[in-house]
Amino acid sequence: MIKRRNLLAGGAALAASSALYAWADSRFTSQATDAANRPVLQFPPLIDTVDTGKFLVTAQSGTTSFFPGHPAETIGFNQAYLGPVVRIRNGALRPSVANELSWPVSAHWHGLVVPGNHDGGPHLPVKPGEVWAPDMEIGQRPCTAFFHTHIHGRTARDVYAGLAGVLHIADGLDRERGLPDTYGADDLTLLLQDRRFSSDGQLVYANSMMDIMHGMTGDTIVVNGQVGSVAAVPKAVVRLRLINGSNARIYSLFSSDDRPIHLIATDGGYLPAPVQLETLRLGPGERAEILVDFSDGHGMSLMSEGDPNAGMGGMMGRARGLLDDITEGRRFEVLPFLVDERLPAKVTRIPDVLGGDQPDLTAARVSKLRNFSLDMGMGGGMMGSGGMGRGMMGGMAINGQPFDMSTINERVRLGATEKWVISTSMLAHPFHVHGVSFQVISENGREPRPESLGWKDTVVVDSQTELLVQFTQPASEETPFMYHCHILEHEDVGMMGQFTVS
Repeated sequence: MIKRRNLLAGGAALAASSALYAWADSRFTSQATDAANRPVLQFPPLIDTVDTGKFLVTAQSGTTSFFPGHPAETIGFNQAYLGPVVRIRNGALRPSVANELSWPVSAHWHGLVVPGNHDGGPHLPVKPGEVWAPDMEIGQRPCTAFFHTHIHGRTARDVYAGLAGVLHIADGLDRERGLPDTYGADDLTLLLQDRRFSSDGQLVYANSMMDIMHGMTGDTIVVNGQVGSVAAVPKAVVRLRLINGSNARIYSLFSSDDRPIHLIATDGGYLPAPVQLETLRLGPGERAEILVDFSDGHGMSLMSEGDPNAGMGGMMGRARGLLDDITEGRRFEVLPFLVDERLPAKVTRIPDVLGGDQPDLTAARVSKLRNFSLDMGMGGGMMGSGGMGRGMMGGMAINGQPFDMSTINERVRLGATEKWVISTSMLAHPFHVHGVSFQVISENGREPRPESLGWKDTVVVDSQTELLVQFTQPASEETPFMYHCHILEHEDVGMMGQFTVS
C-alpha cells in the first residue's frame, strides 16, 4: 500500500526542495544536452477490445523507478504507475474496474458520451475488494479519451500518484483516411504530466495553500510515466495523440525547429481537414491529435511555453529556490524525437481531408441560457485531515456555491441544447463537462482558437467562454453528471457542480 508520508510531503519537504530539485537537475544534465543518450520512450500496454468488447483494469499499488536506482511508491491501473491504453469500438462494451487498494477509487470515462450511471464519477465509487462492471453501449465519433479516478476530495492526489489511463475510440478507417495507425511506431500515445520528486526519487505531493490555489505543478516533465526519455520515430509522418494528464499545468506546445504541427482531432473527434498550427494550447484533461512530418530525416523536440498561470507558479518557485525554466514559465522541453530509419515509413504526406464533422449547433433551438462563474479566494480552512479541505472559507466554488455531493445544482432536459457562459476573473481554468460533447462558439468575445473549433468536452477559460451544449444522455439524481474545473486541486476543494438530465 502506498505510504502517505512519502506521497504527501509537507512543510519539511518544501523547506528542503531547492536541494532536492538541484539533485534531479544535475542527475539529468547530460541527457538534456544529448538526446541520443536518453532511454527510448516506452508506450503503455495496449488492450484491444475490438473483438471482445470487454476489458479489466485493476487499481493497485507498486513501485516505479522514475530515476534509476530510486524506486518510488506509486499506484496505477494494471501496473505500478498509470494504466493501459484501451482500444474500443462503438457497440456493446463491458469494462470491469477492480480495486486492490485500501480506499475507494472510480473510473471516470473522460470523453465518453454515456449515461450518468456509466460515467464513473464520484457517486460511483469502487470500494476496496470490489469490482464495478457496467453494461455500456458506445456510440460516438472516433477520438482519444482519458480515464481516471474521480473520488471527491482525493481525485488530485490519486491521479497524481498514477490512477489514469487512455482510451482510443476507433472505427478501423484510419488507413483509408491516410493516417498513421501502428500503435507505438507511427501512432504515438503521449500522456503528459509534470511532477515533483524528493531526494530519494519519491513523488512529492506538496498540498500547501499556494499549491491548492494555483494547482499542483512540478519541475520535472514525465511522459508515459518516464523521465528523460526520447521518442524514436520513422522517417515519415507521425501521429501524436496528446493527453494532458497534469493536475494543473497548461501547455503551449510547439516544435523546436519551427516545423508546423497539423491538428487533426480535438477532444471529441476528427476535424474535417488538418489545420496547420505553430502552437497548440492544451489544458488539463484536454486531448489533441497532431501530425508531424519527419520525412526530412531530422529529429526535433516538442517544446512548451510557460503555463499562463505561471505568474503565481513563478512566485512559488522563487520562494522555494526553484529557478528552472518550468517554474519560471519560460520555454522548456517536453519530449525530444529522433528519427530511426529502420522503422517502416508508412505515411509520407499529410492528408488533405479527414472526413470529420465541424460542430454546428447554432441552428438548434437554444432552450436555456446558464451562466457559471468560476470563483476562487484566498480564504482559510483549506487544509483538512486528508490533505484537501472539503470546505474553503471564501475559496473554490462555482456561482458562489462550493461542491456538495448531496446538492443538484442544475436540472437539464434530455435532448435539449443550451448555451453555457463560463467566466473567470482569476487564473485560467480548464472547464470540463461530463457526458457531453459541446461546441465552443466564442472565447473572450472573439472567434474560438483553432484547437477549440472541433467537438470538445474540456476547454481552457481565461476570461469568458461561450458554449453550445447538447444533452443526449440521461443522468439521475443518484448518478448525476459533473461540471468542474479540471485543475484537480480546484475540483477537490469545491470548484465543481452537478446536474441531472431527464
